[in-house]
Amino acid sequence: MKKNTVNILQYVFFLGLGLFLLWLSAHHLSEENAQHLKEALTDANYLLVLPAMVLLIISHYSRALRWRILIRPLGYRPSVTNTFFATILGYFFNLFVPRLGEVMKCTILAKHEKIPADKLIGTMVTERVFDFLCLLAIIALTLVIQFDMIHQYASAQFQHVLYDEAGQFKLYKLGISAGILAAVVVALIWLAKIFATSKFMQTVQRLLKGVWLGIISFKHMENKGAFLFHTVFIWTLYLLSIRIGFYAMHEVSHLGLKAGFSILSFGSIAMLATQGGIGAYQYTIQKLLPLYGINEGPALGFGWVLWLAQTGIVIFAGITSLLLLPIINRRKNEISGSNEK
Repeated sequence: MKKNTVNILQYVFFLGLGLFLLWLSAHHLSEENAQHLKEALTDANYLLVLPAMVLLIISHYSRALRWRILIRPLGYRPSVTNTFFATILGYFFNLFVPRLGEVMKCTILAKHEKIPADKLIGTMVTERVFDFLCLLAIIALTLVIQFDMIHQYASAQFQHVLYDEAGQFKLYKLGISAGILAAVVVALIWLAKIFATSKFMQTVQRLLKGVWLGIISFKHMENKGAFLFHTVFIWTLYLLSIRIGFYAMHEVSHLGLKAGFSILSFGSIAMLATQGGIGAYQYTIQKLLPLYGINEGPALGFGWVLWLAQTGIVIFAGITSLLLLPIINRRKNEISGSNEK
């Protein structure tokens, strides 16, 4: 009962956070940017979003093939169709309840392929570890290829903190900044000591252990080359879907791969921050694209376009999978039964 209450509160919190960020995104728009947002969404060519959605479906298919590589050493060879449907439904259920997707993904495949669900849990850890490492690599690459712009932005923020509007250096601002930094460091050290033996720290330790086990499992993996290919291919398709998505809106059509890398990096983090990324994804892109000369109105509009494309394809493919999964497996069982006779 207590666990269910915690899950409900967690769901309400993250959904509430997402809705708050949606409100915050629109609330602080000037009248001019609000008009830009309306025009951008009205004039967008949504047909050009379809190729991006196709790339996302291909990435999910590639993810299913990668999952099969992880399952084979367990002694099972699930069908590509069932693995793909289970992968899609994992994303689908994650839209509604946090972490339910991973459970349903394993449960669905276990049911239709007669694989013990507990054996599939370990494959989820390995998948998440390599996706996490890939995301870290993309963030690092994003910072490297745009070092000049990031340096200029950081310098502007640094100057804003330490200088007044007249451009005069203020020693008291430096003292305040140093005091805040010192307080944060002391607070973190104090919290680390207080919670060293807490359930939270034990959970973190188990998580880190799982990450390490996921990394070393690569050594015993079959078809390492195919696994790495699919891992890189999946994230490449994510990047290309964003790049193609730029063409859907005139205001962002000139943006290139650098902006695409930034959206992929920080947008991926935002998708984890709230339920299905709602609110957080739009807000992140709204604050990110002005670095590339895009007004906040069109930036927010493009955030909506990308989020709707990603979420829409998951909902469509998820419902389709729910309908087709029992039909295909019923036919498969009938054929198998007739062959046994």
